[in-house]
This record gives sequence, C-alpha cells and structure tokens, in this order.
Amino acid sequence: MNEGLTIGDFARITHLSVKTLRHYHEVELLEPAHVNPDTGYRYYTQDQIPTAQVIRRLRALEMPVTDVRSVLVAPDVSTRNELIGRHLERLETELAETRAAVDSLRNLLERPAASADVEHRTVPTVPAIGIQQVVDREDILSWWQGALGELSASVRAQQLRPLGPSSGLFASELFQHDRGEATVFVPVAGPVRAVGRVVAFVAPAAELAVVEHHGSLADIDLSYGVLGSYVTTHEIGVDGPLREYYVRGPNDVADSAEWVTEIGWPIFRADAESAVERSSG
Repeated sequence: MNEGLTIGDFARITHLSVKTLRHYHEVELLEPAHVNPDTGYRYYTQDQIPTAQVIRRLRALEMPVTDVRSVLVAPDVSTRNELIGRHLERLETELAETRAAVDSLRNLLERPAASADVEHRTVPTVPAIGIQQVVDREDILSWWQGALGELSASVRAQQLRPLGPSSGLFASELFQHDRGEATVFVPVAGPVRAVGRVVAFVAPAAELAVVEHHGSLADIDLSYGVLGSYVTTHEIGVDGPLREYYVRGPNDVADSAEWVTEIGWPIFRADAESAVERSSG
C-alpha cells in the first residue's frame, strides 16, 4: 500500500529538513498525514505541501511557532491577514531599530576624537508641571515620549506659561542598575492642577557642568561620555540626578537630526562666581 510521501521525499519537496519536520511534528505545527505504527515512519500527502511552504516562509520571517500555528488555524482570511500584518509591523520596527543602531555605530567609528565645550551653570529652583515615575531602562524611551506628549497637552489645557524648555531628571540608579526614578517636567508660571500622572513639581537648584548634544537621542551616550570624562578628570562630580534640557525637541521639530539637547551633570563648584566658564573637553 502506498502510505504517501516519505519524510525524506517531503523534505526534498518542501526544503524543510527531516530534523525540522520531526520538530514540527513534536510541537504539533505540521503533523504527518500518517505514521506507520510498526516502524514509526512518518508519511505526508501532496495536499500538505502548500501548508509546509507557508510555514517555511513565516518561519523565515522569524514568526514564533505559536503565531504560525494561529495563522494556520485562522477561521478566515481577515483574521489570518491581521496576524501576519501584526508580525510584519514588528519586523519593520525591529528593522528601523537595527538601521538606527548601524547608523549610530558608523557615526561612532567615523567621527573624529570627541571634544566639546563644557559650560558651568548655576540652575535655580523653578516651579514646574511634571511626571515622575520609577522606570526600567529598557522602557525609558517610550515612557519619555509619552510623558513629554502628556505634559505638552496639560500645559495647553491648563493655559500655563512655559518658563523654559521641557526637561528631564534621571536618577543614577537608572543607569547603574537599569531601573530608577525618571522625571520629565516643564517650568511654568501659574497654578498647576494635578490630573492623572501630571502633578505640580519643583525642580531643585543645582550646579551643573553642561554640554550640548545635537541630533537624535540614539547616540546621546557619546555626549554623555564627553561630559562624564570631563567631570571625572577634574574630580568635580557630586551625587545627584543627571539632567537633560530639550532646547529643541520632538515637540518643536519632527526631524530628530535637528534636535538640540543640553546635558547637565551635577558638580561641586569651587569658585563663587555664577558666570559661565568654558573649557575645552
């Protein structure tokens, strides 16, 4: 009796290895049409070839086995296309992140030796509207984007007058232990009404060493490197949150290449003057 296509023949036809076909059988993704009870040999039918071809392409796109199974058992075309579409969106997001990482690496390798002007700045206490939360470092970018948008909307809704650019405070634990307190705030004039995550906030005074970072935040660590090297070389660093001032940020211009961010590192100033001092990094 012809029991069907052997696993070897099916492997040659579908370009799925025998090992892969056995694995797909074990995880119930692609089961043989028949298994000989005496020999344990697996046999497939020609009708299973299109299914195997679909599986091969979805797995080539790194779709998890559980999601592939959901596609295969989808009750209709619309549901199937929605599942595939969600996966393609995830791939496009990952591709964009990979491209950004590649561009950042090229920039690092091709740029000249890092140097920057470091400014010493006295920052007074300032009333603000803010959002403060303990955040995982891997979530900081999405949290930051959401918080900035929420603050911008609240400033407009409450008819507050901004006294300076949107800013951020980031606890050392966020960098050292991948989880810590983050604050995004906007200095404002006028009474702040607490709504949801948005609260009245007082940004504390500080003495800072400051550098400017131009462009996307994807490679802001390079500017942090310049500033941190300056502070440690001069042995003037003190405990306290790092600061960022979004002089020209996402609320001002969509193109991240045009962003300007000031980074502030808390320092001890031996001089009593508040005038700006500049020193080559």
